[in-house]
Amino acid sequence: MSKHPLARAGRRIALAGAAALTATLALAAPAAAHAEVEADKAQALAENVTLSFVSEAESASAGFTEMRVVLPKGIAPGDVTLDEAPKGWKLKATSDGYNVAGPALKAGVDAEHKIKVRQLPNAKEIAFKTIEVYSDGKISRWIELPAGGEEPEQPAPVLELKAAAPDAEPVSPSPSASPTESETPTPTPSATESTVAAAGSETDTKATEEDEGGSTGLVIGGVVVALLVLGGGAWWLVKRRTTTSQS
Repeated sequence: MSKHPLARAGRRIALAGAAALTATLALAAPAAAHAEVEADKAQALAENVTLSFVSEAESASAGFTEMRVVLPKGIAPGDVTLDEAPKGWKLKATSDGYNVAGPALKAGVDAEHKIKVRQLPNAKEIAFKTIEVYSDGKISRWIELPAGGEEPEQPAPVLELKAAAPDAEPVSPSPSASPTESETPTPTPSATESTVAAAGSETDTKATEEDEGGSTGLVIGGVVVALLVLGGGAWWLVKRRTTTSQS
């Protein structure tokens, strides 16, 4: 026997209510860990801008030890200086951005640091791909960019910029940053330097050999001359004695 229409309607309402409650709880659940960036002057071509980065901890047993940030086009590593960071952390420029690292933070503590940027590029938004390193070796990559209207699972921190001021202009490129003494690696000779050094060494060796050969030649020549002189003297003495005896 079929159920009463009112019973079926009540069941549908109950199921709909359960689905709505589930959706509400899902929305109310805390968001997954992520990395963010903010600016005190979020405007294209703004100068001397302070950027604040926050990486949320997602490990209950290990703390952050390093942040690797890839700078967007228009910001050179030499344009960046460290403003604030966890105690003992230092910034080191890389070929495409910078690293800020130091003693491990406590597990569950977010990593926050600030940098000073010489000038922001003339763009609507800029992304800072970030790689987080934990004390246990775990690596979390926040480097994905939106594609096809879909939100990535590991989105890179993105900073939206206001339009540049009417009188704003790009500043001249900054000089290359000079690393501190503790950050200066032991120089590794390039292929050209190695070739030059090898060529120089070969030239020195050849010159030494030529000098030694020349010296040897002089010694041998002196000996030959001396033998000739001695031989001529002996021949003269023999001839003189023979002449004397005959007369």
